[in-house]
Amino acid sequence: MSAMKKNDKIKEVVKQKYGDIVLLNQKSSCCSSSCCSVDGHSIMSEDYRAFDGYIAEADMGLGCGIPTQFANIQKGDIVLDLGSGAGNDCFIARAEVGESGKVIGVDFTPAMVAKARENAKKRGFQNVEFREGDIENLPVESSSIDLVISNCVLNLLPAKDKIFHEIYRVLKPGGHFCISDIVLKGELPRELSKAVEMYVGCVAGAIPQENYLAEISMAKFNEIEVVSRKKVNMPDELLLKYMHRDSLTAFKSGESGIFSITVKAKKTNR
Repeated sequence: MSAMKKNDKIKEVVKQKYGDIVLLNQKSSCCSSSCCSVDGHSIMSEDYRAFDGYIAEADMGLGCGIPTQFANIQKGDIVLDLGSGAGNDCFIARAEVGESGKVIGVDFTPAMVAKARENAKKRGFQNVEFREGDIENLPVESSSIDLVISNCVLNLLPAKDKIFHEIYRVLKPGGHFCISDIVLKGELPRELSKAVEMYVGCVAGAIPQENYLAEISMAKFNEIEVVSRKKVNMPDELLLKYMHRDSLTAFKSGESGIFSITVKAKKTNR
């Protein structure tokens, strides 16, 4: 299978799984299948409930951080959320930008976009817009955005170089991004990296932190800073579905690990 076809397959798996998550949440008030969970095993959760703008219906438990907490959002900002889901981070950002600002969410799962639009319409929000599109080819004008945020999404997709170049393209000179994501220290065991289903568990699509930061640098960003870093501890019973016990023991006793980070960077003025 060519690299392009493999990437397309991964994206289709992610799209289908996230569509399923919308259906699951329509049937239950408790999200049992989040971005950072597999087969109902939650491995990462963030509590948004204390933040202004929080809407429970929009929170599907899909994040691995709270990028808006570190994003230094200003009144009047135009904010773009990549992989906006049902709108959780968009609505938090909306409370920060105020009526003079605007928030745009982009997601490639039609069911997620529909859910987000429904959540915004219910509340009469006029300055939040949700667009269906691929974040490797954003449906957003160049140099039009003050701030890009994203929460546990870029790691799901293979072409991170394309994504960071797209972020650079849409940001205004002097604009910046604040992104929460999953990265690795060392190499992921082969059994895990081969399991395409784990992409929806925020794991198999992750790359080493130094490579992740290098992609940001190669996209010409400056002032790159990791502002938050937490280790993700996955339960043995989950890992044993993908690897033998001997491999698990070696993995847990070694230097390798899975981490949630929040990173900031700036597009320098020209």
